[in-house]
Amino acid sequence: MLLSNSFIPVLKNNPSEAKIKSHQLMLRVGMIKQASAGIYSWLPLGFKVMKKIENIVRQEQNKIGAQEILMPTIQSSEIWKESGRYEDYGEEMLRITDRQNREMLYGPTNEEQVTEIFRSSIKSYKSLPQLLYHIQWKFRDEIRPRFGIMRGREFYMKDAYSFDISDDEALYSYNKFFLSYLRTFKKLSLTAIPMAADTGPIGGNLSHEFIILAETGESKIFTDKRIFELNSDDTNLEKKSLDNMRKKYEQYYAVTDEKFNKEKFEKIVLEKNRLITKGIEVGHIFYFGDKYSKAMGASVDLPGGKKDFVKMGSYGIGVSRLVGAIIEAKYDEKNEIMKWPLSVAPYDIAIIPMINKNDNSALDKANNINEELIKNNIDTIIDDTDENFSSKIKKMNLIGAPYQIIIGKKNDGDLLEFKETGGETQNLPLNKIIEIITKQKNSI
Repeated sequence: MLLSNSFIPVLKNNPSEAKIKSHQLMLRVGMIKQASAGIYSWLPLGFKVMKKIENIVRQEQNKIGAQEILMPTIQSSEIWKESGRYEDYGEEMLRITDRQNREMLYGPTNEEQVTEIFRSSIKSYKSLPQLLYHIQWKFRDEIRPRFGIMRGREFYMKDAYSFDISDDEALYSYNKFFLSYLRTFKKLSLTAIPMAADTGPIGGNLSHEFIILAETGESKIFTDKRIFELNSDDTNLEKKSLDNMRKKYEQYYAVTDEKFNKEKFEKIVLEKNRLITKGIEVGHIFYFGDKYSKAMGASVDLPGGKKDFVKMGSYGIGVSRLVGAIIEAKYDEKNEIMKWPLSVAPYDIAIIPMINKNDNSALDKANNINEELIKNNIDTIIDDTDENFSSKIKKMNLIGAPYQIIIGKKNDGDLLEFKETGGETQNLPLNKIIEIITKQKNSI
């Protein structure tokens, strides 16, 4: 892709209205454009990153046996009245009326909608468990939207729902999602720690937030530092293995501020291991038993002719929010360098030729290199503009392709100036560069 043909409206300076680095960078490199308060259009660069995140989320959901559906953004108020949440949810719910004077709402979440789908379709315990998910736009009418897409009113979210016959089976489903989330965030090059959390308006008595550390986070967290030494390489979905995996994390104190108990924290965590800081929530899982199934009559036939209400859980990941969270974790604000993880980068590599008005040889070389990279499924952006060289480097550092090839006056022969963005330059042949990038992509 040639930069001159790309819709990437880069700004020279940070917009004054942006207060955190993810909002600043996303506006500055033209990833998003505000449409109204807390609502954004996603431009090509930002949309490309978000869709790559979505694909990773989808892959990991599919691996645990979850099935993808798509539910509408507009829901009937009737099912929310059945669950008892229509009046309780509060002013964040955008309520609307259609031309037939029916009360509708723009979905802030989908527990009611998916329960209605389940109860009308599944009648026997033999069809359980069921794990369903969708990736869809949500709307919550925040009283004070801020921080760009990190606290917007409209957002793109993966929410999943589990249906099981018993508490024991439901906890097995809960643990599947627990592991799925650890693996998802690892693929995004994020260290997300599961922390015991309040269930909020979703309800229930078991909940974990997945938090990444960030000074700009809105969640205050209290944890034992040793939890960061754990890894999420597990792939075993057997019940006992999953239970042990979750217990491995839960042996260390890790809670959000709603669950914090100072006396307990100081009693069980040695002072040298205590960490009190801020973080960004990137995922949240809940187990709430029959809270919705009982209220909405979602039951199944059991052996012997009896009926029982299914046990449910819900599991959310903010796909659009993750774009901002990755920036908060990876952007070097001081040096103005963004290096996207290769798994979600808008481009794998940037080619930056030094272009002379009377000499196209550098650009010709860049195009030839690009042809070889395309053959190897390596996505490239070429800065073919006639800006000065330092401006081009600065711009590409902001766009954040993980690798760069620089074609200057000294690029003779088979060796190319190659580097990881923000790193040291190496002189390597193109086949070696292709090998390095391909190996990294295959390891994701």
